[in-house]
Amino acid sequence: MAPHAARRAFLIVVLTASSCALAQMQPTAGNGATAQGSTFPADEEQGRFDYWFLSDRNWADHQGKPEEPGDAVSKLDLMAPGKVRAEYNKGLVELSRKNFTDAVAHLEKALAIYPKYVSAHNALGTAYMNLGQKEKARAEFKTALALDDHLPNTYTNLSRACLSLEDYPAAVQFIAKASSISPLNLQLRVLLAYAELMNKDYLAVIATAEQVHGQKHEQAAVVHYFAAAAQQAEHNLEGMQEELQQFLQEDPGSANASQAREFLAKIDASRKNSGTAQTTISYTPDSSEPTAGSGSLPSAARRAMAQFELQRQLEAAECDNCAMSPSEPDADPVTAPAPPPHSSLSRPRSTSPWTLRSTVDEVGVFFAVTDGGRAVSDLSLSDVKLLDDRKAPAAVLGFRNEGALPLRLGLVIDTSASVTSRFGFEQDAAAEFLQQVLTGKKDLAFVTGVANSILMVQDFTASQNDLSAAIHKLAPAGGTALWDAVAFAAEKLGQPEATPVARILVVVSDGEDNSSSVQLKQAIETAQRQQVTVYTVSSRYETTDSWLKLGDRALQALAQQTGGTIFLPGSLGHLRHSLSELQQVIRSRYLISYKPAQFTSDGRYRSIEIAAQKSGHKLHVYSRKGYYASASASSAN
Repeated sequence: MAPHAARRAFLIVVLTASSCALAQMQPTAGNGATAQGSTFPADEEQGRFDYWFLSDRNWADHQGKPEEPGDAVSKLDLMAPGKVRAEYNKGLVELSRKNFTDAVAHLEKALAIYPKYVSAHNALGTAYMNLGQKEKARAEFKTALALDDHLPNTYTNLSRACLSLEDYPAAVQFIAKASSISPLNLQLRVLLAYAELMNKDYLAVIATAEQVHGQKHEQAAVVHYFAAAAQQAEHNLEGMQEELQQFLQEDPGSANASQAREFLAKIDASRKNSGTAQTTISYTPDSSEPTAGSGSLPSAARRAMAQFELQRQLEAAECDNCAMSPSEPDADPVTAPAPPPHSSLSRPRSTSPWTLRSTVDEVGVFFAVTDGGRAVSDLSLSDVKLLDDRKAPAAVLGFRNEGALPLRLGLVIDTSASVTSRFGFEQDAAAEFLQQVLTGKKDLAFVTGVANSILMVQDFTASQNDLSAAIHKLAPAGGTALWDAVAFAAEKLGQPEATPVARILVVVSDGEDNSSSVQLKQAIETAQRQQVTVYTVSSRYETTDSWLKLGDRALQALAQQTGGTIFLPGSLGHLRHSLSELQQVIRSRYLISYKPAQFTSDGRYRSIEIAAQKSGHKLHVYSRKGYYASASASSAN
């Protein structure tokens, strides 16, 4: 949902303050009278949302070009005939011009030819909303939902329609679903807070505001305005005051700032006299929408800028590897002395084996071993040699095969427009991969698509059918917020569980990012902190052996610094083979925990080298290359 959509929400509140009563903050009707049951404003011109159906963008930002897709489209839309698309695009142009009656004519014509056009139903509902035909709008949005239930913008439109029809419980239900599908879109949570307020679920409003405030939330300060009303309803004058002050701190230039200050002044006045004071405070839309063509750049220039930014982020992320290149040759871990035995090798411990602590200098490292592309699952400690900072460990504290642990796997699939030509093949290969890797009864996986924002198309499940169906719902469109998706997925995988699990993130992408709010290094650090191993599969097929493209270098840094590896299929035909090899790697993981020799918590980078052999035969080892010796808890995963 575009930021301006939430800003156009209408809220009128009445303040009645006295020395013995809290200020009253209530929604009112458009004529200024208090609305019974917190109804939606009666004045449609004052209370209208901007019912744009394209998620995360404003038409003005794209100069009204209807052919440019949003960040989430239905697979059904890609099958629309050319004649239908032409009528649909005409409808979009009329929508952008606010010629809603003409828009309806074009969109109805498109749907008469191809009734499964999801975006056309959303567009038609948008036109109906702006014409005041709310029931017809809701019917169109419901049709769009019945055709494809994984698009957050459809749920958002349904929520807005329900708000206008004063069906507040349904409005909350639909916008909550949109937020669950697109969990990084804070503007959806802002609209959720508004719907919860209208539904009189005041504690939910406060909780939602806290969630928004806990993240980077530019252009979402209005959530504190809604929370102030909820705090008042809960008879918490101090909480209401804090929310209004937070609103002013975050958005002092808002069109509603003067009203918030007046509100605060009335609260102060109520504490100083025994009389009552009343004022009406309305929520006014900010007039900050960009004009047509503002910020527009030729596509070549935008791409060049994106590549320059990726190069800068790569330099920041790859500097961690600088510490892994000493001037003198490293010792060979195969020929180095074996670590000394330790009596606690099999002793159970109550703390995490992979956390580095200042009180007990302990490091845990996940690694995988294959032989000719096949998993090696029968290694013993004597088959493994390890060096920490080019020295054998002082003591090995534990060694176990992780292949038997329940698997928690996240699959992030790049659905940006840059992968359009090969996307169908990648979907089939990814679905086959999940069927191969999810073999344990307690294994769980989730699927996330990533374009301009992320789409949680399937939460944790053991059902391969549900996972496959989710993968095939995705369709390529828009830009790429890859690092946002990686950080989100790592946080999700890192959720604490009662018993040990193996946490794996698989990323299928070309490595290009042009929409994230976090940077590559931050995404890597999040995965490290959550003990998540990332394996990346490049979807770029023109890579040469002599030089990795920037995107592949980014994927390589992400994988290597989290203990995983990058797979470079090189062609569509080799993609299935690469995913099959990855399945073997995931199922051949081990965990070794040890006490480093001559360890000091000085923040210095310490390299890790692991080698394995069986019956004198060297094996292929995948492992993280090192860690920072911090005094605070840090992962060496």
